Amino acid sequence: MELMEAIRKRASIRSYEGRPVPEDKLLKVLEAARLAPSASNRQRWKFIIVKDKERRKALSRAAGGQAHLAEAPVVIVAVATMPEYVMRCGIPAYAVDLAIAVDHMTLAAADEGLGTCWIGAFSQDEARKVVGVPEKYRIVTVLPLGFPRLPGREKTRKSLDEIVCYETFKE
Repeated sequence: MELMEAIRKRASIRSYEGRPVPEDKLLKVLEAARLAPSASNRQRWKFIIVKDKERRKALSRAAGGQAHLAEAPVVIVAVATMPEYVMRCGIPAYAVDLAIAVDHMTLAAADEGLGTCWIGAFSQDEARKVVGVPEKYRIVTVLPLGFPRLPGREKTRKSLDEIVCYETFKE
């Protein structure tokens, strides 16, 4: 699949088939994250692969009962291992690094016929307990992964004219 096609195809999937994700497809998704750029190429991250049904249910509860977390055959927990590092621009590096890596995973998943949904609405403390993440680290997202039961909603996006400025910022 061409890159722009994968970008257009990617959608937030909230309903998954019960069939397992083949290991080769999972490894391609994880390899996409491994190849992602990061601040100073430090790759200050860990990805926890959760397949156990009870643990997925517990992550669903930590996310306020979002059922698709328990339904997806795989949940990837993206963890920042150096959350205190701030880039010179004043932005925490982990927020950028993990956004890039997880986006690479979502595109690789779309390319493999899999669905994902970036989950940011979860209890850090509860999710941390489910997967054993020490307090010094930060869970950035929990990402369900599986074969979509239903297609994602059609995307609406602003035009380029609404989001792009040349040379200087314009309201």
